[in-house]
Amino acid sequence: MQLSAAGLKLLKQSEGFRSRMYTDVAGFPTIGYGHRLFSSESYPNGIPESQAAQMLARDVRAAEQAVERLVKVPLTQGQLDALVDFCFNLGTGRLTSSTLLKILNQGRYDDAVEQLLLWTHAGGQENAALKARREAEADLWHGTELHTAAAA
Repeated sequence: MQLSAAGLKLLKQSEGFRSRMYTDVAGFPTIGYGHRLFSSESYPNGIPESQAAQMLARDVRAAEQAVERLVKVPLTQGQLDALVDFCFNLGTGRLTSSTLLKILNQGRYDDAVEQLLLWTHAGGQENAALKARREAEADLWHGTELHTAAAA
């Protein structure tokens, strides 16, 4: 399965588009739709949205592959969307080592979504944008239509 239109909508709303490099809430250099820059990447003049969309497609595919590799139980489309957004936002390493993944792979879907909702902190502080994003992911998980735009 691949990220659905609803999942992509949440991801793009949460990340927002920025044509110039910025530092994300975790302190990483970022550009476009939340693309974390590698040391070999440099865009002194910024990037157009079309280039950001290409970067996003590659980054989403990597998140999809990570979820596919790590999750050992069947997922609904909404659960996949939520996990791909989570993985995109926090990185594969966070999902790999999480209680969320351990519980999910035991087939405890309701407990897993509760774990998802705990990932709302950045720099030791609760972050309103992360809280809204996790709640929107939970809506996807439960198959509920998105009614608010989360912002990261």
